[in-house]
Amino acid sequence: VDMSDLAAVRKALRPNTRMAWAETPSNPLLKIVDLRAVAKIAHDAGVTFVCDNTWAPLLQRPFDLGADLILHSTTKYFGGHCDVLGGIVVTKTENDFFQRIRRTQYEGGAVPSPFDCWLILRGMRTLPWRMRAHSHNAMKVADFLAQHPKVERVHYPGLKSHPGHEIAARQMSQFGGMLSFEVKGGGAAAMAVAAGTKIFTRATSLGGVESLIEHRASIEGPGTTSPENLLRLSIGLENADDLIEDLDQALR
Repeated sequence: VDMSDLAAVRKALRPNTRMAWAETPSNPLLKIVDLRAVAKIAHDAGVTFVCDNTWAPLLQRPFDLGADLILHSTTKYFGGHCDVLGGIVVTKTENDFFQRIRRTQYEGGAVPSPFDCWLILRGMRTLPWRMRAHSHNAMKVADFLAQHPKVERVHYPGLKSHPGHEIAARQMSQFGGMLSFEVKGGGAAAMAVAAGTKIFTRATSLGGVESLIEHRASIEGPGTTSPENLLRLSIGLENADDLIEDLDQALR
């Protein structure tokens, strides 16, 4: 279900639906879900609303917009250095659901190692500053790509041309460090751009201090719905002008 399409969300609900789940901005096209509107639809139907906020920690506050649960892959921005695996479920209160998942974790032993916890706590100390820098750099890169003659389309909610820009501006303090763009010339041209970068690393993770680039359709495999000419960028903390210069030379 395209969660940015409210009519589709309403249509998808069934009498036995127990949970509505949304990721915003979405992967890899950065569609924006109106969290307040989807929360109302879910709650009117008696459904729990869950928001995956991995791409927008601190920049977006799903509880304030009606979410019942928040998910994060702490592998990404919380860790921030591409050196730890983890995830969290956040509840508003220590309610019955909290007690159930805490008991399951305790009895099943599904806990991160002490060192992994230390790495995530280390990353959280700089998270506010990193998110500002990621967002600043991504905005500059998106502006550059939007004007490049060899770029067909840029997907970044900070651009006023993005169909979800107004909603994103309303529910986010900044627009995050992730973006994707479509290269003119098809899949082969996109692959050549990815191979031609020197600062960007070709990898499929995100949210670290290093900038990453990936050809999304190749990662997703034969059943992909991503455009063949789409490249996804995780913008790191390098100098934005250096990142722009790298993309410019790769696009030539």
